[in-house]
Amino acid sequence: MPKNKSVLPQVVSEDEWQAAREKLLIKEKELTRALDALAAERRRLPMVRIDKDYVFEGLNGKASLFDLFNGRRQLIVYHFMMAPGSDHHCPGCSSFVDNIGHLAHLHARDTTLIIVSPAPLSQIEPYKKRMGWTVPWFSSNGDNFNVDCGAGSGFGLSVFLCDGASVYRTYYTTARGVDRIRSDFNFLDLTPFGRQEDWEDSPEGWPQTPPYTWWRLHDEYGD
Repeated sequence: MPKNKSVLPQVVSEDEWQAAREKLLIKEKELTRALDALAAERRRLPMVRIDKDYVFEGLNGKASLFDLFNGRRQLIVYHFMMAPGSDHHCPGCSSFVDNIGHLAHLHARDTTLIIVSPAPLSQIEPYKKRMGWTVPWFSSNGDNFNVDCGAGSGFGLSVFLCDGASVYRTYYTTARGVDRIRSDFNFLDLTPFGRQEDWEDSPEGWPQTPPYTWWRLHDEYGD
């Protein structure tokens, strides 16, 4: 919170605030309709059949890509950055997983969400326990699943559909496409100071830092 009151938002009357709010609401509704149209177009994307036999490892042993659906028709995979043998814990990927809500709501719509990393399960499980996560997390150690999906050694989000025993890839996104799903970013975007990163278009004097530098694991922020 800045100490200099000159950088705070302008103080106006209730009527003036309501007029400004309604003016912005017009643009918000336009964006909502644009996002609805984009989602409709996304649902009509063509898809690619996956014929490669990927092998994953989870708490219950080996699993195929089809097994990861866990009996549901849709599968969302978050490609979490964790390289084999590395002790680096990606704060961006970790923040994304922190923002995942209760999976029952996805399950109710025939959709499974999981995490996949190229690190071995022996490396994944201690960190998952430290973070207190319950989202299913599988190792793709030894195959090229992340590379084939486009994530490479980085992060991303893939969507799959199964029809009978056949599995199809329908969608992939990374970078800002993943960021927009994070609830913390969406909450901060509603506030006067926003995410407080220096790429944002904010009034002069607003508190800002370079992006990424403020990110921490949730147990590293202190007070």
